[in-house]
Formats: sequence, C-alpha cells, structure tokens
Amino acid sequence: MYRPDNFYITSVRIEPGGIHKTMDQIDHIWSGLFPENIFEFEFLDEHIANMYRQEEKLYTAFKLFSSLAILIGCLGLYGLVAFAAIQRTKEVGIRKVLGASLLDIITLFAKEFFLLIAIAFLVAAPVAYITMHNWLENFAYQVSVGKGIFLISIGASFLIAAITISFQAVKAALSNPVISLRTE
Repeated sequence: MYRPDNFYITSVRIEPGGIHKTMDQIDHIWSGLFPENIFEFEFLDEHIANMYRQEEKLYTAFKLFSSLAILIGCLGLYGLVAFAAIQRTKEVGIRKVLGASLLDIITLFAKEFFLLIAIAFLVAAPVAYITMHNWLENFAYQVSVGKGIFLISIGASFLIAAITISFQAVKAALSNPVISLRTE
C-alpha cells in the first residue's frame, strides 16, 4: 500500500564511487514521488558522529572541571598544611631538638592528612561508582566499572597529596629549631 502521507525517511546504501551522481539520481526520484517535500539527506556515519559529539563535549567539560577541582583541592591542602606547620612550629622545634629525623617530621604531617583522604575516598567511591554505572548503561556497548580505576584514583590522590604535603613538611623540618623555640 503506497501512502505518501506516511512516508518520511528512507535509507539507501551507496557504493563509495560516484556519490554525487547517485545523490542526484535519488533527488530526481524523490522529487518525482514527493514534489511538495524538499529532498534532504545525511550520511549514516555523519549521523552517528553527531550523536557522539555531545559525549565528546561532555568529556572535554569533565576533563576541564576535574582538573580545576584537583587544582583547587591541592591549593586547599597546601594552605591547610601551611597552617598546620605554623601551628606546630614549637612542636616541630622540640621534636628536632630531641632527635627527630626529616622523615619523622614529614610523617607527622602526612598521617593525619592521609587519613582525611582515605575517609574522603570512602565517601566518594560509592557515589562515583553509581554515577558511572548509570551513565554507562546508556550506551549500546557497555563496559563495567572495575576495581582498577578506583585503585588508580586512590593512588593518584595519595601521590598528589604527598607532593603537596611534602613541600611544607620539608620546609618545616629544615627550619632552625632554635629560632622556632625562641619565638615561643
């Protein structure tokens, strides 16, 4: 049954050679069947690419905002460690006088911050898993979120924190204990 009012889209497979000539022939046939409708076409590969452009934009925005969040987090952690170093100036001076090593002073600063990072990871990991799982369900070919990505993320978090903390901790550990004890 031929019903022109119920005919909107057709798909045609075209050989790679002579696309322009074939498109002109299809335009001629379409215009003969539906003179009131304009012949509009798009290629399937372009249509599929357009569907993924939104995902590419989302990925770019995610990279930008996650980098910004890491930078802000590092600055906050750096400020917090600097504040802790100022608050513990006398304690660090006494520990150094009593024979504490550079590693002991760095460990003093690092252990409380690593505990905070571990707690933050335990809160954020389930939220990240649920969010990623729900987002990945929208794709035709699905992948699962594995444990490896979480191990990498906690390792990267500890590494970034260690670099951020170590600068202030080394600075506090290398300061002259006589000056810090004299000012108190």
